[in-house]
Amino acid sequence: MTTFAERILDFNSKLKYIGKLPNNIQVMNPFKDNPIIIKTVEEFYKKYYSDNKIRRMILGINPGRFGAGVTGIPFTDTKRLVEICGLNWKGHSTYEPSSVFVYELIEAYGGAKKFYSDFYINSVSPLGYIEIKNGKSINYNYFDSEELTNAVLAFIVSCIKEQIKFGIDTSVCFCLGKTDNYSFLSRLNDDYHFFQKIVPLDHPRYITQYKKRAIRKYINEYLSEFNK
Repeated sequence: MTTFAERILDFNSKLKYIGKLPNNIQVMNPFKDNPIIIKTVEEFYKKYYSDNKIRRMILGINPGRFGAGVTGIPFTDTKRLVEICGLNWKGHSTYEPSSVFVYELIEAYGGAKKFYSDFYINSVSPLGYIEIKNGKSINYNYFDSEELTNAVLAFIVSCIKEQIKFGIDTSVCFCLGKTDNYSFLSRLNDDYHFFQKIVPLDHPRYITQYKKRAIRKYINEYLSEFNK
């Protein structure tokens, strides 16, 4: 029988979007042809997920360029990867505000080992998107245009179905983002009945950007929902 870690790694290795995208939008796949990320991701999941425990699922939006886009691990920049997860990193260093909040939350929950034994984090779209604008690459969310949302809908549905097979407790899913992400995931859940309940939480990026002085309050809100 495969472990939770092996199922995640197999899923990541096969992640690929093959449909047509809107003009100036590109897919960001951190697991494709990058030996540093592939090695780091393998070490991370084998460290925290080499078992067959049932876990609850947390879904963000899609990978960003400075978090999972670099490390391959959702909401984990290189600083948290090294200092908290205890893994080696040989690529360039990154700092991602959402990662700061998530790892303060993880510490409040009881540390990385306890948190990752209870939760599996990914995103509604496990691949990221980039808009090429004036020659620059800009983070783009799957819901930022109706055209992109419609293009990746079948891909998103397939990915959620596959991840539930890892060993996910489908009684509840925690959605990061109370507006667009929650609205989309709720409608999707109405159609496909992935989870019995979707619980919306304020997105870590929103908290660190606009509510930084109230981080402890938001951590307590997360913990309260987790403990219900």
